[in-house]
Amino acid sequence: MIARSAPLAETPTWEDDLRNAYRDPRPLLNDLGLDPARVGLSDSAASAFAFRVPRPFVRRMRHGDASDPLLRQVLPVTDEDARISGFSSDPVGDSLARRSSSLLHKYEGRALLMLAGACAVNCRYCFRREYPYEETLRRGHLEAALAAVAGDPSLEEVILSGGDPLLLSDAAIGGLVERLAAIPHLRRVRVHSRVPVVIPARVTSGLLAALTRTRLSPVMVLHLNHPAELDDEVAQAGHALAAQGILTLNQSVLLAGVNDELGVLRTLSQRLFAARIQPYYLHLLDRVHGSAHFEVDETRARTLYGQLHASLPGYLVPRLVREEPGMSGKTLQLPTDTIIDPLASRTAATSYVYPE
Repeated sequence: MIARSAPLAETPTWEDDLRNAYRDPRPLLNDLGLDPARVGLSDSAASAFAFRVPRPFVRRMRHGDASDPLLRQVLPVTDEDARISGFSSDPVGDSLARRSSSLLHKYEGRALLMLAGACAVNCRYCFRREYPYEETLRRGHLEAALAAVAGDPSLEEVILSGGDPLLLSDAAIGGLVERLAAIPHLRRVRVHSRVPVVIPARVTSGLLAALTRTRLSPVMVLHLNHPAELDDEVAQAGHALAAQGILTLNQSVLLAGVNDELGVLRTLSQRLFAARIQPYYLHLLDRVHGSAHFEVDETRARTLYGQLHASLPGYLVPRLVREEPGMSGKTLQLPTDTIIDPLASRTAATSYVYPE
């Protein structure tokens, strides 16, 4: 009698990874061998801003290390409970830029379309952690936003954002891109997403086709803050995007205890480039409630940036920027000596404005 072989296990999909994400910090800490009391876990912070971390991202964390830079980005801690002067619920002025319920128009030539009110991972420093998605993503929001885009010939680019737009299905994204491509004055579609970082399997053949089958030039902006986030699977996703002609960029946030060291920033830029992902922006913290413990002093940020600029070729150096409400682009006060002599002690500053 011939034994019947066991059925082959199916490869988990990105939807499986999303569905099986940790939604309670205690099981995660237990799996990492960490005591919730010793790491400063805050139940109130987790209640105020929900905890969510996919397992592929957790697998890159160091077991038993409470200061792991990936864990630090996602763990709700008691520092979040403090209310600090100068921090707010809308630090970048999204509410001032709203043109329809889900369309933001801040900068000339491009508008941002909110597609989702959730993310695959809830980063504790998220500047939209208090955004009123329930009010803006109501029935009919997409039609109103598309009508607004079609009615504004000054727009050349639409940015798909949220939440995270890659929580939508490939079919939904493809249908939306086709509708955008039917608007004659649009030239580019840009996607801002962290999903390919925390769930690399999200970069499917269907997604690649959805982004490349129209006349619009596609751009993907990812979000990696630390080189430990860029494992082989994320690198493969970067190569897959680039192989289809999708310009792939990275924006990071400068975070205390995560990446505020020259060696970390250097390594991140080098690994990004090796994965065919271009370093793009290094953001100063958006001062949202609950994020003060991540803030890096601006003087220290300028020093780090000057050292990074001096130690890498220009194409590996992201632009150090801050987003300020009402400005025409991302801005930063840089020491005038930064470009010439990054180790100089003078701190006279000049303003720069970078288009988004």
